[in-house]
Amino acid sequence: MTKTIRELAADLAAGRITSVELTQRMLARAEAHQAQGGHAYVSLDGEQALAEARASDAARAAGLVPSPLAGVPISIKDLFDVRGQVSSAASLALADAPPAAADALAVARLRAAGAILLGRTNMSEFAFSGLGLNPHYGTPRNPHDRERVAGGSTSGGAVTVALAMAAGALGTDTGGSIRIPSAFCGLTGFKPTAASVSLAGTVPLSRSLDSVGPIAHSVDCCAMLYAALSGHDIGAQAPALKGLRFGFTLDYVGTHVAPQVQQAFDAALDKLRQAGALVEQFDFPELLELPTINGGGGLVAAEAWHWHKVLLEEKGAQYDQRVAARIRRGQQQGAADYIDLLDARARLIAIAKQRLAPFDAWLMPSVAILAPEVAPLEADDATFFATNGLVLRNASVINFLDGCALSLPCHAEGGLPVGLGICGLAGADDRVLQIGRAVEALLRGSKKE
Repeated sequence: MTKTIRELAADLAAGRITSVELTQRMLARAEAHQAQGGHAYVSLDGEQALAEARASDAARAAGLVPSPLAGVPISIKDLFDVRGQVSSAASLALADAPPAAADALAVARLRAAGAILLGRTNMSEFAFSGLGLNPHYGTPRNPHDRERVAGGSTSGGAVTVALAMAAGALGTDTGGSIRIPSAFCGLTGFKPTAASVSLAGTVPLSRSLDSVGPIAHSVDCCAMLYAALSGHDIGAQAPALKGLRFGFTLDYVGTHVAPQVQQAFDAALDKLRQAGALVEQFDFPELLELPTINGGGGLVAAEAWHWHKVLLEEKGAQYDQRVAARIRRGQQQGAADYIDLLDARARLIAIAKQRLAPFDAWLMPSVAILAPEVAPLEADDATFFATNGLVLRNASVINFLDGCALSLPCHAEGGLPVGLGICGLAGADDRVLQIGRAVEALLRGSKKE
């Protein structure tokens, strides 16, 4: 069984393994994966990673251990600046951009915590898809079924964690880009409140919706990575489930859910009820307005167009044309349309505060369907766009509402992965992670019965 970050930290502390040995093992897996046609990494930085690991081992010998992440290898999504490296966002249009002069703040914080940076991971070009296809660098495949997508946009990051080529992955989430690949790959992903982790030094998609967070093997792993990224350690406490109130709605996020996903979600709700939690259905009909609100491409298209308009004019032929088409939708939006979007968002956030006030957390399927097969998506634009919209639907609600959310594996043994979304509004990060610990323990315990 793959070890968690806390277990790896204990092994390092006890001298059962060194950071150099751990880094060598993960690099070897990554190199073999790439040699076999895997596409999880855009680039590996083995020489530098081993140098960092040697320095970490020396520091540990001298009694200097800055955090539980010290000496632990982490992968970095290819839109974060790493000094001396090109941040291409997995696009040919930025492949010849100058190397970054400094680390992104999130990367700098991981370095300060002692993490070892293994390399840059593949992704949907410019982070603009929930499916993870990339025509330039290849499409990372689902570790549970190679005919299926890993999910996007942090596709490569999820695969590196699932296949033990990194202990955790640094990703971004604009409409589910951490939680979707986590759900599809059987991992745990945390999308924090956007303002809690700096975006400085990242290639943006949507300034209003982008957030930075981790993909890993447990809530505890995500909490440790979030502590390093945000400077806020929430500790390891978990509340008793008995008496907690969980809400779920069939409005919007509860419709058109695949039978296997619905079965796993319902089973998770039943386990919570059996543990003494109060699980109640509530109404949130205003969510049904989202397709109309975002009918012109939404905040993502408007803000992506602002950033890309010059680059598209110069190098549009080098883009994934599906990504370019979505970005160009923002060209059709005027200032009044953009202000209408901001006003609609503020209105729905205010309504959400009222709808969710009675609950400790809001539960939903992280993704409405199982990971789809790659071939039909590559072959047909209509299939791609329809599937992409459904895959993004549930997770993107939380970004629009400026919330935070975990995705936990909740599928039965032997089945394709399904994610359980544990969600809250802005600033509820501590509470969501604490509740996530308790729910995770329940779900994992029930699998052992």
